[in-house]
Amino acid sequence: MRRLIPLAALLALSAACTTVPEDRPSGDHWRPRPGVAWQWQLRGRVDTSVDVPVYDIDGFDQSGATVTALHREGRKVICYLSTGAWEDWRPDAGRFPESVIGRGNGWEGERWLDIRRTDVLEPLMAARVDMCRKKGFDAVEPDNMDGYRNRTGFPLKAADQLRYNRLIAKLAHDRGMAVGLKNDLDQIPQLVDDFDFAVNEQCAQYGECDDLRPFVSAGKAVFHAEYELPTSRFCSDSRRLKLSSILKKYELGVWRRSC
Repeated sequence: MRRLIPLAALLALSAACTTVPEDRPSGDHWRPRPGVAWQWQLRGRVDTSVDVPVYDIDGFDQSGATVTALHREGRKVICYLSTGAWEDWRPDAGRFPESVIGRGNGWEGERWLDIRRTDVLEPLMAARVDMCRKKGFDAVEPDNMDGYRNRTGFPLKAADQLRYNRLIAKLAHDRGMAVGLKNDLDQIPQLVDDFDFAVNEQCAQYGECDDLRPFVSAGKAVFHAEYELPTSRFCSDSRRLKLSSILKKYELGVWRRSC
């Protein structure tokens, strides 16, 4: 989940820096290596001309044809899904019973889910991951994976979050897809073996990037985005830590600056 920031903060500073090439994937599903460059675009028509080996795009909004076009250019494609929050505009929103929908998470139209109710959520999330697989995605970025640390309207515990996050990872792996741990820094030591990469927002701004070391130490990529800091404030540390870091604007359109 992106952090709550006032609308006025949407203007980001920019600067240029270099990227690190991707290692080859191996095994039964893709395993991105530390330092691989990426593009994160969740809004608008995907610009397939950005010269990076990894794209992270919206699973519902983008078609299999877009994924195929990116594959044609030799790129891996990550499917963005919200697995921990309900979104009122999604085509399957009506399939979620009110009993599992909690407080708003700070973003318009989004409310936390009761992740303890795996009896309800597992088939819904399995259908979403099936959608990603059918469109040809290589991996899943499941968002809102740290509800237990927020006011969700449910008495969620750390153990509930670990169980649910591992369930999401299994759904992806069972379908031959890689899966990333989104934020949820406190549980990285317990979850690093269950996930193939990490996705993080603003670890430099909040002094948290060292918490992501277990992924890099395990040979797994950390896809990292900042919104408010210029690249001169975080790229040096990102290169030292082998993070795949970019500067984005909050709307997550085409614009990016890389390290």
